[in-house]
Amino acid sequence: MDRKKVLIIDDEKDFCTLAKMHLCAISGFDVHTALTGIDGLNLAKKIHPDIIVLDLVMPGIDGFEVLEELKKDCGTLEIPVIMLTAREDPKLKKRALELYNESYLVKPIDAKQLKEKIEEIFRIRKII
Repeated sequence: MDRKKVLIIDDEKDFCTLAKMHLCAISGFDVHTALTGIDGLNLAKKIHPDIIVLDLVMPGIDGFEVLEELKKDCGTLEIPVIMLTAREDPKLKKRALELYNESYLVKPIDAKQLKEKIEEIFRIRKII
């Protein structure tokens, strides 16, 4: 069975490094990271991940802009996206849902919780 590809787009380098290390260790996922929204969009188009974990607040283009671009492109439209942010705000969560993200999680979150949420989405989407 092919390893599922996870793309983490987050400007916090330490978070990306730790999340990748922990997810790889406990899940067997093939985890890729991008530190900017632009790099994340380009990588998503290149590797066609099975799921994207996307930070909301980033310099340059933010998570909402990345999500909008992903949903405009027929090559990335169907990729499920988990918004993962430090901002717990009902208005932001509502906006994310309107842009068709799969889930909205608030940091801090540990790798086990993130793995479980990813697997839940895979089950729902029948990717696994």
